[in-house]
Amino acid sequence: MLLTLVFAYLLLTIAIGLYAARRVKNTSDYAIAGRNLPLIMIVTTTFATWFGSETVLGIPAKFVNSGLNGVVEDPFGAGTCLILVGLFFAGKLYKMSLLTISDYYRERYGRKVEVACSIIIMISYLGWVAAQVTALGLVFSILSGGAISTTAGMLIGTASILAYTLFGGMWSVAVTDFIQMIVLVAGLAILAVFAGGMAGGADKVLTLATSRDLFRFWPEPNFRDMVFFFAAAITMMLGSIPQQDVFQRVMSANSQGAATKGPVIGGVFYILFAFVPMFLVASALIIMPEQTAALLKDDPQKILPTLVLEKMPFVMQVLFFGALLSAIKSTASATLLAPSVTFVENIWRQFSPRMSDQQELKLMRITVLVFSCLVLAYAISMQGTPIYEMVSGAYQVPLVGAFVPLVAGLYWKKASTQGAVFSVAGGLGLWLLFTFSPWGEHFPAQLAGVLAAAVGMVAGSVLPQLVRNTHASHHRLSSEG
Repeated sequence: MLLTLVFAYLLLTIAIGLYAARRVKNTSDYAIAGRNLPLIMIVTTTFATWFGSETVLGIPAKFVNSGLNGVVEDPFGAGTCLILVGLFFAGKLYKMSLLTISDYYRERYGRKVEVACSIIIMISYLGWVAAQVTALGLVFSILSGGAISTTAGMLIGTASILAYTLFGGMWSVAVTDFIQMIVLVAGLAILAVFAGGMAGGADKVLTLATSRDLFRFWPEPNFRDMVFFFAAAITMMLGSIPQQDVFQRVMSANSQGAATKGPVIGGVFYILFAFVPMFLVASALIIMPEQTAALLKDDPQKILPTLVLEKMPFVMQVLFFGALLSAIKSTASATLLAPSVTFVENIWRQFSPRMSDQQELKLMRITVLVFSCLVLAYAISMQGTPIYEMVSGAYQVPLVGAFVPLVAGLYWKKASTQGAVFSVAGGLGLWLLFTFSPWGEHFPAQLAGVLAAAVGMVAGSVLPQLVRNTHASHHRLSSEG
């Protein structure tokens, strides 16, 4: 019965998404909803995009093992990213007539930097979308008692998301996000109240969490722990900023006010509401201590599904899996669309500059289909990798390769194309060096990469000018002599 209701919910979201798809007439409608979304929908779509499988399954698993210190990257870093976007980036970018974030790199630095940053951004989505696909496979496997394999579940889940994202683009994503956020928030809030009651009261859950030192946030006061903590914090906090999914939500707003306020409200709400799954998993430590202890050793991601299926009534099961599917689908649909639009607009257009708007729209839809197949294959190959790690690892690439050129281009007039090239090359180069060498055990690779990117930007932008000035001075002195 529960599996039947889940499939019915999937069909309902597909129907809503296809209904919204009727508003898509051109590439602007498909990529940024024709810049027609009001503030409330900017809030819901930013929140829903961030609140994915890692928030419901990955964060609680990490929290129960490492406390708040272990989840600094997400939700704290991820939520802060949205706040920073609203405060420092949304207003400036909204004023520009751009379809993708990579269009900005082209306008500011030229084609080479545009292509390089586009590739960086697209690669980063593989891990994030694959995490959502993995979670869908896990859900269907659990609900069917193993009758549906995880791989088959991944295939079903991907097809359900693809069904409306393929045709409706940002319009379908935004409308379904709005519905799914309501289901998500209501479902998890009711579950938290019910679980607290089963555990003997919220105060007992908080007392247990305190006794296990789960609320410890700051690292030990030594260089290694502090520098790795800082690196984890900035991975999603800064690495998510130069991302197409965030940019799409900013550019989809119907006013600059909605574009700037929406991400801030969504980010604050995300950080606060991410504590609900953490509260639920802490409740499980009291409600089913032996099973939780066993799952902590086997797969902590299964603690919440097991708690709901084995200890809660049918109504609560419906609420939980409705909320979980809402979280996964809202994130997956957004992250399927973003790299596909980037590929067509910023990579393929290089080879077909005279493509008509309708041809571009058709190609965007084909690219969504192809990218979905690639993500599905990648997710299947990565089975066994924790969802939290898949998501966090994805953001290191744009952090070291695309963040510094974006910030410098917006806030530093001297930033040059040569500086951007040095930044991308230096950031990626040092990140790879630290990632695949013993150095990364002593200093975080992503922090080394972003520092190298900053040095590359400054050196590439300032040194050529200094050399030119020096030559000019020598030439003037020679002439006078």
